Amino acid sequence: MSVQYGKLCSLLLLEHFGEIVQRVGYDLFKWGTRTLRLVVASTGLPVLKVKQALRVLIQYGFVTFAPGQYQRNIAEYTLLPEKVYLLLRYPKYLLLIKTQYGDEAEMVVEELLRQGQAPASHIILNALKRLKENCKGQDKMSIVTVRDKFHLLITKQFLMRCPSPTEEPGVPVLTVKERDLYLPPEINLKVLVNIEQGLGGDPGDENVYWRINFDRFHQEFRDKIMISSISKRIDESAAELMRLLLRQMYLRTDPWVATSNPIPLSELRDTVRKLNTHPALVQYLEQYIKIMADEDSSRFVMRVGDSGGGGQYSVNVKEAFVQLSWTTLENIVLERFGTKAARIFRLIREKKFIEQEQIQQKAMIPAKEAKLLTYKLLEENFIQVQELRKTMAANGPNKSFFLFHIEHSQVVRMVLEMCYKALYNAMTRREHERNENKRLIEKQQRIESITANLRGQGATQEQIAEIEEMLTPPELTLLEKVRTMINRLTEAEFQLDDTVFILQLYMSYL
Repeated sequence: MSVQYGKLCSLLLLEHFGEIVQRVGYDLFKWGTRTLRLVVASTGLPVLKVKQALRVLIQYGFVTFAPGQYQRNIAEYTLLPEKVYLLLRYPKYLLLIKTQYGDEAEMVVEELLRQGQAPASHIILNALKRLKENCKGQDKMSIVTVRDKFHLLITKQFLMRCPSPTEEPGVPVLTVKERDLYLPPEINLKVLVNIEQGLGGDPGDENVYWRINFDRFHQEFRDKIMISSISKRIDESAAELMRLLLRQMYLRTDPWVATSNPIPLSELRDTVRKLNTHPALVQYLEQYIKIMADEDSSRFVMRVGDSGGGGQYSVNVKEAFVQLSWTTLENIVLERFGTKAARIFRLIREKKFIEQEQIQQKAMIPAKEAKLLTYKLLEENFIQVQELRKTMAANGPNKSFFLFHIEHSQVVRMVLEMCYKALYNAMTRREHERNENKRLIEKQQRIESITANLRGQGATQEQIAEIEEMLTPPELTLLEKVRTMINRLTEAEFQLDDTVFILQLYMSYL
């Protein structure tokens, strides 16, 4: 793992859990798998504080433990920085669930994200309590509704069961049977109602813990990117066909394979006719699938056979993200160096290996400018150069020639590092803006709280206006400026994470 990635994960831990957890987490990132004694020695923290920090990190799935390689009765701890990074995506997870399954499901997921892992009964009761608070006294929510949403999220595999420790002596080993991963818990609903009313009781699931299945969320994000890409390249009917292909893919293939098993066109035709959501797709299905498989250069779909009543087609997820990563790199070059540099980058990508003179001719850019841009891309490591000798004779100006090319995976790794650094800078700047204007932000929050209470008590508009005037016009101007800056930085973080997601998916298929 890179230094920039470590700094970003360290900042995320500091922002969400405080300094002690951050120090322990960064120590594990820096030194790798370690025992408790070594972590205490290198951080200089008291043993009790380190134990508490490790508990927190294990609770949220950021750290795993296992018996030591040489001393089996001593646990060794390992940080999972890729899990720490996912703290950036929590708002996206909540938005996805809210959009697809409603407020109750969103609150269930939010509670589980806040607690890391917990029994289903605890999550249901806490979610119900918060939902009722949000409804401002209107008792619209019931335990049954929230329980059903919890079960639905398990069925859809957004939630999964946590492994349980074995009863063997020594360092616990956490295991869970595959058939139990998505088996809904058995909860005594009457006891749950009694607990809500303050009567107490045992709902029967105290030892069964649940956590978020992040891969399932990422699968949704991946599908959304692929569908959106097809929509932009062709049209909405083609996007609907891509969505149906992905749905058929999951019926016969593991979601994360590089290429799906063959899907017969006859099966697709039956599904399209049954749904009948896009009339154009029903009428021109063969033409759409032919365009996507044979004519579209993105190659999201491949024809893999002639049987099956019109042929068989496969979804090529790996190739899709190869193409999407190329598009991402081209857009970055375009934004940083301009249209002519992007033209040179695309030309080198197309030709694979090309000389400088050919770049000038084929890109139709003046020689001086083409050289300047080419060597600028070379300097920034977006392209590479390879020297080839014409003969085995001694070196000379005409005894060798140079070919420019692009090492795709190498450039992707470099851009990922740039994104991690940009994320770190954006988060640091956002926190700086908040700290610099902390007093003013707190003053505004106090005024908003007072005015809200006055409105609830039926105060007149003049009384409320008098309180609001405690903020002077210059302070209001500064607050608006700070709010705009923080919103822009937050938006930049989300956009950077979108780029990181595409590039990380490409790297996962290598």
